[in-house]
Amino acid sequence: MKKRILGLLIIGVLLLLGGCSGNQPEQTTEESSKTKASTTESNKDERSEMEKRIEDIMQSMSLEEKVGQLFLVRVPLKNQVTDIQNYHLGGYLLFDRDMQGENRDSLKAKIENYQEASKIPLLIGSDEEGGTVSRLSRNQLVSPPFASPQQVYQAGGWAAITEDIDHKAATFHELGIQLGMFPDADVSTDPASFIHDRTIGMDAKGTSKFVQRSVTEMKKQKIGSTLKHFPGYGDNRDSHVEIVTDDRPLAKLQQNDFLPFKAGIKAGADSVMVSHNIISAIDDQNPASISPAVHKVLRKDLGFDGVVMTDDMDMAGLADFISQQKAGLQALKAGNDLILSSSYAQQIPYILQAIQQGDYSEKQVDRSVERVLRWKIELGLL
Repeated sequence: MKKRILGLLIIGVLLLLGGCSGNQPEQTTEESSKTKASTTESNKDERSEMEKRIEDIMQSMSLEEKVGQLFLVRVPLKNQVTDIQNYHLGGYLLFDRDMQGENRDSLKAKIENYQEASKIPLLIGSDEEGGTVSRLSRNQLVSPPFASPQQVYQAGGWAAITEDIDHKAATFHELGIQLGMFPDADVSTDPASFIHDRTIGMDAKGTSKFVQRSVTEMKKQKIGSTLKHFPGYGDNRDSHVEIVTDDRPLAKLQQNDFLPFKAGIKAGADSVMVSHNIISAIDDQNPASISPAVHKVLRKDLGFDGVVMTDDMDMAGLADFISQQKAGLQALKAGNDLILSSSYAQQIPYILQAIQQGDYSEKQVDRSVERVLRWKIELGLL
């Protein structure tokens, strides 16, 4: 009898515990739903506040100020401060000549001087992929120098990629740089190709993982990410020195080269840089940077709605194809939001004239300015 009573007691306890356990997921799910709803509502409020802020800023801007925001330019040799004010520039891109003879304190002071001169805070960029492409490393402003993605990965795998970005972010925040102009999303497995040393050196799957991890960490560290060079550089020749035509079929690009860009966009990439290569399968007449068809693929097929920028317009791949004066307008017409240029003093008046003559829409200017301002807010500049 005692055994029977003891058995019933045990069963009762087990049923009670089972009932409690069974109810727990319902409570957790309900609480989780409330938390998600609260987070979603909070995100909506933040987005609404951001859009209102952008609208307020744009209402106070002249047309000249709007067009100026669409230029991320090489720092000029002269009139560095006055050009910021006269052309209302969106940002400065630092090159070796801007860092020669500087230490970290003096470079920081120089950047602060540029920012103080600008009505709307500037985007400050520097090519810092690592390895052969690092302005800071070449001018002994970081020690040890930033290694290439392949060297970083070989030294410590994916964890080292994250650590490298954290190190770069700390340096950028100290100096006042927001854009490192990376990661390189090009797929390259051929060590002999022009772009290979700047990439992770893996196939599409490995490159996608590198891009996804990089963008995620850059977002966390609040430094701007730039996927380059859309639609994918491949094993083509160097467009810095010549006009380059890429004759690969569209299916090859879709199944291979687009994948890292898709991974980066899904991870929340801020910007995409478009190459100057002529992509025959999409547009056999124009370099990608000034091709509406290429930009349509990026916007429509890949669903990217962030900032799209040209590669450096001084590169022969574009400069030998079209005049610098016309190139700025053609880049905006194609769908770019930012122009990387040294010829802004020619390009900005030409664009303003085109708007006044009805050859380019102020509505399209506004869409690009909105993207640039949104990026500046997300990076903490505004």
